[in-house]
Amino acid sequence: MEKKKGKKGIIIAIVATVLVLAGALTTYILLNKKADVYRLLKVFEFEGSASIDREGVGAIEPYANMVLESGDRISLDTGKMTLQADEDKFIFLEEQTELVLKASGSSSNSKTEIELIKGAVTNDIKNKLSTDSSYEINTPNSTMSVRGTIYRVHVYEENGIKYTRVSVFDGKVTTRLVYKDGTVADEEVEVEKGKEVIIYEDSTITKYLYPEPQDIDYDTLPEDVLRRLMGNNDEGREVSITNPEIEIILEGPYTVTFYYNNSIFGTQTVKKGKKAVVPNLQPAESGSWQFDFDTPIEKNTDIEWK
Repeated sequence: MEKKKGKKGIIIAIVATVLVLAGALTTYILLNKKADVYRLLKVFEFEGSASIDREGVGAIEPYANMVLESGDRISLDTGKMTLQADEDKFIFLEEQTELVLKASGSSSNSKTEIELIKGAVTNDIKNKLSTDSSYEINTPNSTMSVRGTIYRVHVYEENGIKYTRVSVFDGKVTTRLVYKDGTVADEEVEVEKGKEVIIYEDSTITKYLYPEPQDIDYDTLPEDVLRRLMGNNDEGREVSITNPEIEIILEGPYTVTFYYNNSIFGTQTVKKGKKAVVPNLQPAESGSWQFDFDTPIEKNTDIEWK
């Protein structure tokens, strides 16, 4: 009888040990699984009018520090919105922007994908991505990937032609064309710091507007983007334009250039908000300057004689 009790005790002890080990193993797996999910995806800051469409839920009104889910469709109508993925990836939306945000992976293999449907975003990836990580933006006619940089992507349409403008302020961005049938071009075009490309798509073709990346046209960038670049410089990031250069674009004085037959006829220096003056001399007996001289000057301006 004592032997049976002893054996029974041993069996109970073994079972208890197995259960303890199983519990510890389960806890370890759960903790590691939790550590492997995407670390952070949220609305960093927001003010204005916007909506977030989530599968199975519908439209949600966003708010600051709202936790996002991969696959959320985000639309900013007016105001400002910044999204945060991880601790070091920020996505700044401009008004009238719509995108789908997808994110997965862990700290060692994070994957971020933005489907930019319309509008513009400025991406600020503060740290270099790991070898197994990726950050991509897809537009209707292009796809681009980076390993750590600051750049803006703008999707817009003019006269029935779709455009994607990619401006790189720091680092490099690799771009490829996406054709109407969904196939992606084999050729990659690398856009370096201070350069930009414009991709256009009409009813028959998708191609780059220029054969090589061009210098960024900073005068056509929104004020918020330029001020954000000033902030990057203040942080020591040293983007592709200096703060004094940005201040001239934002505050002036501006140069008004008069053209006759594609040649410079004359120039004027005008303070921000002031008006250009009709030149005393005319380049020809017939014709006129194609400009409303009651318009305040807010940027460098070209005026043609026709």
